Amino acid sequence: MPFDLLPPLLGGAVVTLALTFTSAGLALILALGAGLGRLSRWRAVRTVAAVYVEVFRGSSLLVQLFYFFFVLPLIGVRLPPFATGVLALSLNIGAYGSEIVRAAVQSVDPGQREAAIALNMPTGLALRRIILPQAFVAMLPPFGNLLVELLKSTSLVSLITLTELSFAGRQLVQQQGRVSEVYLLVLLLYLLMAYPLTRGMRLVERWMARRVGVGAGS
Repeated sequence: MPFDLLPPLLGGAVVTLALTFTSAGLALILALGAGLGRLSRWRAVRTVAAVYVEVFRGSSLLVQLFYFFFVLPLIGVRLPPFATGVLALSLNIGAYGSEIVRAAVQSVDPGQREAAIALNMPTGLALRRIILPQAFVAMLPPFGNLLVELLKSTSLVSLITLTELSFAGRQLVQQQGRVSEVYLLVLLLYLLMAYPLTRGMRLVERWMARRVGVGAGS
């Protein structure tokens, strides 16, 4: 094992994980807001949510990164590279996540909503106590896939000067020329980061299913 290559790659892996978890938190908030916004009774809210989703799902993440990093400074908005990467990643993943939220909420048995109405439960309370807990169980498997996709998408931020894992690997190849060794380590590090994310999401899925009283797969 070429251990001398590990320190710079581990430094890049730290940046990759920082981008992943920071962007995931913001993306979750955006996904919930836009997904519920698409179901709002108010047309203006539905329109704003739909525009956000279509713009960020319909354009390339690479183009979005370039836009935030190179175009926004032209109108006086300057963000550090890390903040730019987090902004683009969270907006992009949040747009995809919003469709998961919308579909999950719509998949809840209509009888649950009818029961809440029969009990004169306010809409917000019914959403928090009845609809969303059940919808979260349906959201978690595709959210797990999105989280791994987010981890892999962080490789694009090297184009805005951030040295994450894949860019650290390319730098090592240019410096030392040990292509097979470097990319083997990069592959292993991505797997070591992705596997715990996948297992963690499955554990959360089972916990939520037990809490809500819905069956969960293994």
